[in-house]
Amino acid sequence: MKHRELTEKMTLEEKAALLSGKGEWQTWNFDRLGIPSMYCSDGPHGIRRQAGAGDHLGLNPSLPATCFPTAATMANSWNPALGEEIGRALGEEAAVQGVHVVLGPGLNIKRSPLCGRNFEYFSEDPYLSGKMAAGYIRGIQSQGRYACPKHFAVNSQELRRMAMNAVVDERTLREIYLTGFEIAIKEGGAKALMTSYNQVNGTYSNENTHLLKDILRDEWGYDGIVITDWGGSNDHIKGVAAGSDLEMPTPGMDSARQIVKAVQEGKLSEAAVDTCVDRMLEAVLTLTAGDSGSNTNPDDFDKEAHHALARKAASQSAVLLKNRENILPLKPGTHVALIGDFAFEPRYQGAGSSMVNVTKLDKMTDMIGEYDLVLSGASRGYLRSGEADEVLLKEAVDLAQSVDVVIYCFGLDELSESEGIDRTHMRIPQNQISLLEAISRVNENVVGVLSAGAAVEMPWHHCLKGLIHGYLYGQAGAGAMLDIITGKVNPSGRLNETYPVRYEDTPAFKYFPSEQRNSEYREALYIGYRYYDTAKVKVLYPFGFGLSYTKFEYSDLEVSGDGVEFTLTNTGGLDGAEVAQLYIGKNDAKVFRPEKELKGFQKVFLRAGESRKVKLPFDDKTFRYWNVRTNRWEVEDGTYTIMIGASCLDIRLTAETDVEGTTETYPYYTNRMPSYYSGLIRQVGDGEFKELLGYPIPSGKWSGDLTVNDAICQMYYAKSSIARFVYRKLTKMKKKSEDAGKPDLNILFIYNMPFRAIAKMTGGMVSMEMVEGIVTMVNGHLFRGLGHTIAGFFRNQRQNRKYVKQITGKKN
Repeated sequence: MKHRELTEKMTLEEKAALLSGKGEWQTWNFDRLGIPSMYCSDGPHGIRRQAGAGDHLGLNPSLPATCFPTAATMANSWNPALGEEIGRALGEEAAVQGVHVVLGPGLNIKRSPLCGRNFEYFSEDPYLSGKMAAGYIRGIQSQGRYACPKHFAVNSQELRRMAMNAVVDERTLREIYLTGFEIAIKEGGAKALMTSYNQVNGTYSNENTHLLKDILRDEWGYDGIVITDWGGSNDHIKGVAAGSDLEMPTPGMDSARQIVKAVQEGKLSEAAVDTCVDRMLEAVLTLTAGDSGSNTNPDDFDKEAHHALARKAASQSAVLLKNRENILPLKPGTHVALIGDFAFEPRYQGAGSSMVNVTKLDKMTDMIGEYDLVLSGASRGYLRSGEADEVLLKEAVDLAQSVDVVIYCFGLDELSESEGIDRTHMRIPQNQISLLEAISRVNENVVGVLSAGAAVEMPWHHCLKGLIHGYLYGQAGAGAMLDIITGKVNPSGRLNETYPVRYEDTPAFKYFPSEQRNSEYREALYIGYRYYDTAKVKVLYPFGFGLSYTKFEYSDLEVSGDGVEFTLTNTGGLDGAEVAQLYIGKNDAKVFRPEKELKGFQKVFLRAGESRKVKLPFDDKTFRYWNVRTNRWEVEDGTYTIMIGASCLDIRLTAETDVEGTTETYPYYTNRMPSYYSGLIRQVGDGEFKELLGYPIPSGKWSGDLTVNDAICQMYYAKSSIARFVYRKLTKMKKKSEDAGKPDLNILFIYNMPFRAIAKMTGGMVSMEMVEGIVTMVNGHLFRGLGHTIAGFFRNQRQNRKYVKQITGKKN
């Protein structure tokens, strides 16, 4: 222990209090011991330090900060060094705002395009996700702050995220859902980690010893702190025993009392508490050592430099998906119309806990005059809320037919992508598509600028000659899009995820989201391009795809024992950047695997006509697989195909290499798992899934009495008529806010959260004893439950006051 002497001076009550939050964002301070508070803040793409009362959903205003492109956008840059630059800027802004722990980046895998929080996650591929996250982490921590990658682990949906169980086999868990975190921890050096809300194979992530002890600490050697997601603690005693250090946000003193009681009764060792306390002290004392107290000025950073960095990031991350007849870049003097509500009010970030209060916001309508284009007019064209408006449509169509080129700005609105709610389809709002179709009938020269944080269906893409996907491009993205349109910047973004022809083609279509409690990951390894390539499913735009204004050629591939080397040449007439991608595959594999998997990449900037040798090294992840029989990483012996390409479907160079294996005991019986050996995993039966898991499929059916771990939205079958009335009222309020185009994040959060979260999110007003009383009422025992709740309330208040006085010497 690094802080044994200080730990020994602390009372058990002080130790227990240190392991829970004091407020929405900060930890407890102990002045008599010189232990200050540390402050956490959301910050995947911008710091969100709230000036007043704190809330985890971003409902109250925060201090101005730079809104960089979201993680989904930045992953399209395929440039971890750029992520590190942004990380440094985030760390700098965190420091001046008095933030010690930046809660990000998010690197959950995009299992389905419909996950409402995909805009906040990097990719469908764990290798790309991990490399990008490691860059952010190095940058943030270079400024004396901690980065806190999240959500560990298998957090793939927003629906009932606090009350669902991810049922996933060990190999898929390791290779797909944990590899990104492994890279982030080992290569990024993360000092904090946030656990996810959900259960993984029946145990909540925050108390999952397999995740937190066996893998995170023992295998990966992680020595940093583990923090719960806000309200994500199920059983704080089990969490501490598993090595989770900080329960957030502010459960009052109820959790601390539980820890003290558990130690006194011998149910939890004080040594386990001390270990967590030691890690917390290391974090708090390290992070606060350089604090300047009240002298911190939240405006003391170079806003213009950070805005310029945000613009650079947006320009390097935008993906040119279509450029028929080389309509782009537009020639100087082109007469253009700017159409679309997003041109006036850009869609540049997601909704929820990552919402940033920007320092400034660029808009295309304000900036287009700075470019060598002739703007004939601008029209909103459609209502952002999705309703049809014939007046706006006619105005836009009339304008469109009078110009050389239409720049059409469109995409997903704020309702479509938000923390707390998953999408129900992959479509762009119909009023935007109706306008696009009408414009294309009067002017064939339409260039689309798409804004969305996740994949969408594009049956309308034939209406466009050019299409730039800016994703959610941050506060400076409007200028970046115009730079690309006019040729000031040569686009170099490549897709971090596959764009299927239709949602029904996606691998998890039949399995996403959870059915009642369980979400069964029957598709296993076959997500994203791993599925489409193996099952030979046609896609619209493949993983890794993106166009440029120049051309690149690959040649002279050489394979050695430690990597590959090849020549990359810019054969076009413009300077530009290519993303060279390394994939590996094995045709005669005895252990089932996808047709190809990403194992390396490099973004290479070349001047027109320039050639360069590119080296992509092999690493410990290149050939490995997780053997569920031997319970370790192994390599299958044999010949592997090495593929170098510009996307997963545009392979330019191939070679073979022989690899010595380690496998003596093979993990699977091939005749029992035909779906997994063919990659045709859309109809996996119970027998095959059971074989994959290695144990019977657990039941996730809702039935009988509700428990503290059931979600509030399950009250539709509660025995209490009052509870059923509350359910109907909440459902009505939820639907009303969605129909209005403004989802109420508080209602969404309450609707999907389990009863136990009431005790974790109310600042000490509600204890777990009271929650048990509430559940008793919900289950039809009104008076017994009411008496339990009322008595618990007064007992909780009395015990809270006593506890606070114990650890502070002051009355609460």
